[in-house]
Amino acid sequence: MKLLLLSLFSLVQFICHTYGQESFGSCITPLRSTGECINLRECAPLYNIILRNPISDSDRNLLRQSQCGYRNGEVLICCASNENTSGNYNLLPEIPNCGSSFGDRIYGGINTGLEEYPWMAMIEYTKPGNEKGHHCGGSLINNRYVVTAAHCISAIPSNWRLTGVRLGEWDTTSDPDCKRQLNNREVCNDRYIDIPVAEIITHPQYQNGRDQPHDIALLRLRSPVTFSPTIQPVCLPTESRLRNELFLGRSMVVAGWGRTETNATANIKQKALVGVVPTSQCHSKYSTQGRTVTTQQICCGGEEGIDSCRGDSGGPLVIEGDGRNNQYYYLVGVVSYGPTPCGLPGWPGVYTRVGAYVDWIARTIKA
Repeated sequence: MKLLLLSLFSLVQFICHTYGQESFGSCITPLRSTGECINLRECAPLYNIILRNPISDSDRNLLRQSQCGYRNGEVLICCASNENTSGNYNLLPEIPNCGSSFGDRIYGGINTGLEEYPWMAMIEYTKPGNEKGHHCGGSLINNRYVVTAAHCISAIPSNWRLTGVRLGEWDTTSDPDCKRQLNNREVCNDRYIDIPVAEIITHPQYQNGRDQPHDIALLRLRSPVTFSPTIQPVCLPTESRLRNELFLGRSMVVAGWGRTETNATANIKQKALVGVVPTSQCHSKYSTQGRTVTTQQICCGGEEGIDSCRGDSGGPLVIEGDGRNNQYYYLVGVVSYGPTPCGLPGWPGVYTRVGAYVDWIARTIKA
């Protein structure tokens, strides 16, 4: 098999093509692990090397040795499958026990339906005087854990404490939440529930800096959650093809009440459809502000007034499954940061890419 040593220029040209992920068979990586032969831009660990400047000789050598063939004149890369069986994967629900959502699927910064995105959580903070408020979001991943952003724990006033999670909320001004249907019949949800947080687990490599790498955390609830139509877990991208995919050409949904660690906006849960922006393009944009974007993150949006302005810090970025699983949603990202003010045209929102942290989640959670 002919190998080609690519220059940095040609590598960047190569990754800018926009075709969907496709596997061309199994292979063995230079480190002697099982992998899949795919296009470079779909392999997050190796694609991440391209964003480094300069690229070291050892990294160039790794890229060269990882080549596994050609397809339509393009070089293919052997990407490690990462089928890590260690960890408590059995504690993570699978289809059809996760990711189910009922709604009209009309997006663009509008109200959600009563039962849409039932995995969404509001993070509770206790302030001086025992005042409580919700200033971040999260996603329920099983009956005991919520995923959120690490900066929702570290980037808060020193006299605030993260104390609980609210599940089953829709309209923050009412309880229970009710909505009148077209037939003039009023439909109501069950009341929301507030659950204390027993343990806060920030990713060990998180750094509270401009880049916010590894901006992900887990909240263990004090007691197990009883699922209902308005309280359900979201699916995680545990399959190799999903955890490595960068989803170029796909559209995602960001949802929430617009809460950040410092403010609050909408009363009713909002949703918006956002497109994925190539990591290289996103990195080029944010590098002008001294920030680095890697493939452990994913960028979406860039349309005026939409993006993460319709979501919460720490809240979910989700995508519908494909094929037989297209009725279920997977958690692709956690809202991390974006431009100030938010919703600036040409500036996508930056999310922690959950697929890069599935193993950490599985190793960390417990029954």
